[in-house]
Amino acid sequence: MAEATIRQAQDRPGHKPRRTKTGRVTSNKMDRTVVVAVEMVTRHRLYGRTLRRTRHFKAHDEDNRCEIGDTVLIAESRPLSKDKHWTVRQILRRGTGEPIEIAEVEA
Repeated sequence: MAEATIRQAQDRPGHKPRRTKTGRVTSNKMDRTVVVAVEMVTRHRLYGRTLRRTRHFKAHDEDNRCEIGDTVLIAESRPLSKDKHWTVRQILRRGTGEPIEIAEVEA
C-alpha cells in the first residue's frame, strides 16, 4: 500500500499523497457508485474496552466491477457529487456476494 501512495505522489508533483482507506462493499445498487464500510478499531480512553466504529463512504466505481462483500481500496478524490468524494482504486479480494435468506421448514 505504501508503494501505491508513493507512486500517486510522484504522478502529481507538488501535491501531497491522497488518503486511502480499505473497506468492504456493502451496497452496489447505484449506477457506478458503491457504498464502502470502513471499520476502525480503537480503545476507550477511560475504560480500555475495544470499540469497533464503522463509517460508510460512497465511492465511484467506473466499470461497475464491485460486488457486495468485496474488499476494496478507495482513495480520496475531488467531489463527484453531494456525497461521493472517493474512488475505487483496486479490488483487493472478492467477497461472497449478497447473503441469502434461509427458509424455515415447517415440521
